[in-house]
Amino acid sequence: MYTPDSFKADDLAQLHALMRRYPFALLLTVHDGQLTGSHLPCMLDAGRGTHGTLLAHMARANPHWRLFDGQRETLVVFTGPHAYISPSWYENKVTVPTWNYAVVHVHGRPAIVEDKASVRAMLERLVTEHEAYIDPPWSTAQAGDYVARQLDYIVAFEMRIERLEGKFKLNQNRSRADQQGVVRALAGTDDPLKREVAELMRAHLASLEE
Repeated sequence: MYTPDSFKADDLAQLHALMRRYPFALLLTVHDGQLTGSHLPCMLDAGRGTHGTLLAHMARANPHWRLFDGQRETLVVFTGPHAYISPSWYENKVTVPTWNYAVVHVHGRPAIVEDKASVRAMLERLVTEHEAYIDPPWSTAQAGDYVARQLDYIVAFEMRIERLEGKFKLNQNRSRADQQGVVRALAGTDDPLKREVAELMRAHLASLEE
């Protein structure tokens, strides 16, 4: 990923936080010169491996999993908040528009999880994490044996993270006054993604003052 030094993010906690906040990722694998992609919810086990381990599953009908032999590299892209940036928000408006965003690229070699008990545990964790915001939360117990029968129709896998690349492009190459102008504009919108970009920019500006 092209990442100028001013936009490079290498704080592991910050990268993990974005992956958890935006867990629906794009998996990309190359085989015989062809690129295969799947969009999947991923979970992070931060305590396994130097950079953590990803856990996920896909439909057995999806042939992508047949490439997961533990040897072939896969790129997983986590896309965070992003926003169009207007020159009208800068002090010096003689410039061009840009786009601010935060992304994490995860590199590793997926391996299939065969043990059904482990697969069931992964599904339980996925449900628990995402039902935490729902009142009342749904549980797999409400589906009875149906969940167990569905295990035959999915393939679970783990991917030890070998390399992480983070890019937080937040106008760091512009003056503080320009960055503050962008923060004010984005924070005043009704778009939650734009407001999250503003929060990331605020955090960056605050770190400069520490």
